[in-house]
Amino acid sequence: MQELSVAFENCYGIRNLTYTFSFVQSRTYSIYAPNGFMKTSFCKTFSDLCENKGSGDLVFSERSCKREIKKENAVDLTGESILVIEPYNENFQSGKASLLLVNQRIKNEYENALLKIEEKKEALFRNLKQVSGLSGKSQTVESELLKVFNSDSVFDLFETIEETIEKETLNGLEQHLQQYLKSLKYTELFNEKTISFLDSGQIKSELSDYIEKYNELVNESSILNNSFNHYHAKTVHKNLSDNGFFSANHSINLFDGKNDKKITSADELEREIEGEKTKILSDQGLLRRFDAIDKKITNAELRNFRDYLFNNQSVVAELSGYKKLQKSIWIAYLETEQILLTQLLEEYNNGKGIIENAINAAKEERTEWEEVVRIFNERFSVPFKVKVANQKDVILKGDSPQVSFTFCEESNSVDIDKGKLLEILSQGEKRALYILNILFELNVRKKNSSTTLLLVDDIADSFDYKNKYAIVEYLKEISESEKFYCIFLTHNFDFHRTISQRLNISRKNKLFACKNNAGDLSLVEEKYQNNPFDYWKNNLCNERFIISAIPFIRNLAEYCGWKDEYKKLTSLLHLKNDTRSICIRDLNLIYTSILKDKSDTFANPDKIVIDLIYEISETILGELDETAELESKIVLSIAIRLKAEEFMISKISDDSFCNSISKNQTIELLKRFKTDFPSHVLAIKLLEQVNLITPENIHLNSFMYEPILDMGSHHLKDLYKEVKTMISPANMGM
Repeated sequence: MQELSVAFENCYGIRNLTYTFSFVQSRTYSIYAPNGFMKTSFCKTFSDLCENKGSGDLVFSERSCKREIKKENAVDLTGESILVIEPYNENFQSGKASLLLVNQRIKNEYENALLKIEEKKEALFRNLKQVSGLSGKSQTVESELLKVFNSDSVFDLFETIEETIEKETLNGLEQHLQQYLKSLKYTELFNEKTISFLDSGQIKSELSDYIEKYNELVNESSILNNSFNHYHAKTVHKNLSDNGFFSANHSINLFDGKNDKKITSADELEREIEGEKTKILSDQGLLRRFDAIDKKITNAELRNFRDYLFNNQSVVAELSGYKKLQKSIWIAYLETEQILLTQLLEEYNNGKGIIENAINAAKEERTEWEEVVRIFNERFSVPFKVKVANQKDVILKGDSPQVSFTFCEESNSVDIDKGKLLEILSQGEKRALYILNILFELNVRKKNSSTTLLLVDDIADSFDYKNKYAIVEYLKEISESEKFYCIFLTHNFDFHRTISQRLNISRKNKLFACKNNAGDLSLVEEKYQNNPFDYWKNNLCNERFIISAIPFIRNLAEYCGWKDEYKKLTSLLHLKNDTRSICIRDLNLIYTSILKDKSDTFANPDKIVIDLIYEISETILGELDETAELESKIVLSIAIRLKAEEFMISKISDDSFCNSISKNQTIELLKRFKTDFPSHVLAIKLLEQVNLITPENIHLNSFMYEPILDMGSHHLKDLYKEVKTMISPANMGM
């Protein structure tokens, strides 16, 4: 991306802003914007694009909104290529952080082994699903098997069942019974409604009566009994038929207790067996007991269950121990699918070693995530340590990382959940935790092949200096990555200056946000890239610089013990007896005495300094707001203070009191004015504004001039006009 063009109208308070960022020479910008100017609105407009949402003005919703964000050649920027970092978001969690934990080799080996197993498993489960009738919505084959057999692993369960099937097959398992069980539809017998009904015990006595009568009838049969029921008889029939017993002209005798009956064919044997079965199930006593069960199933939701039992009455006798029947049915299903079951277990055993090795390797893997956490722990001063509690599952299964925290205090440490941790952390420490989550997201994007436009909104707010510089170090590393195009926004000039220096941001990429009287925004190149006082000192031929340097030179005089010079310069910041007698020549002499490398001769040496201050202030009033640099704001502040004190001294009219003030003159004058003129409410309110705004602007040094930068020039202009009006002849005689 070579450039980024934005055109915003009525976007969350941004009335109008058009600007083109060029990334040809440098991929990093820093924008200083006073609070309330644009930062949050600017970032929120980009966030809307990320979230595919429209933008607008929340207050004046009827205003037409324009949002254009384009790359070179007028190509729209996509939301996926943007990351907006808010000052703080407690709930932020990188959705891509798990990618930092992935070792692709381990993951591929694990997934390949699982895929082969899953293919065999799917083939078996597809058949089991069909024969059982499970839809997979509320019940799945796997969940039902694990529940019925009370098992944690379907593979362990299958190994046990396969051993059972093989053993029973070798012993001549009752194959007809297995066929009968396989013919039962599992979901017709066992679902949420039927299980609840059977567990309730509502038909316990009826089932008991039915089974008792059923066993009685079997025992009374001429050819059946409890140890040789119709299932056993069917098995004998099938085995004899399949093995050509009757085809070889053999016969069997059925003994009814008195006589033998010779059976010479398979069909004759089947008629005998079915005749006995029908005779038992049609017994009136047994039918009455079935009717008693039927009457208990009155719920409409159980109608299918009742109908199924009616058509399969032989299964009723098994329902009193239905859990055993459930297992028997599943074993019957699996016995029928024994080939697929064997193939699945073979594949599982082949892949188990690979899977176990991958799991062990994943537990020991040292990942990029760990490196991010290590650097964070080294750079940030916070009372907690971070680790991933489920690294194995993140690497192998793609789960979301579950972060665990250890709170550290001297030699003691204790594990703590995130909610409790947030309760005890300071605001700065909470922000540090937020930064950690941001770092995960940034590192993932650094790994990606695509680039990201990164917008960072006052990320260092509320941090102490140690942690603030840790953030600066991160930002420096990010700005050096070819994967990021960065725009840093801040209302903290010290932070703006720090990252500009540490990140070596070029002159044209250090911007100030300015707003004109119509509310339109513009981004202009920062005028003073280094210390503005050096520039003023080297250009004292400019009268505006001469005046704006007064507070700074006064501080130097105070620090260096130049008492007379300090006192005279103070008379230009507060109205004293000698204020109106100080001329440019006096100021020239002081400057050249203190600034040893300067010998400039100022123009208009006889001009009274206070008159020059007021003249320059009037000139500033006619200039555009966005052209009002630091020196203009200082001149206005000095003029405001002097005019306010002129008004109060005139009204108080007590030379002895005024001359006795040795420090905090404006405050002392205001106290006296409020005592003498309590009814002058508007004047008091205006003077309190003067006292609130101007001290930080006048008593500044080379390290702290941010407050005056935050002050909009139009505020100072308006205040100057109001103070001028207050000391007009009409008001001086209030």
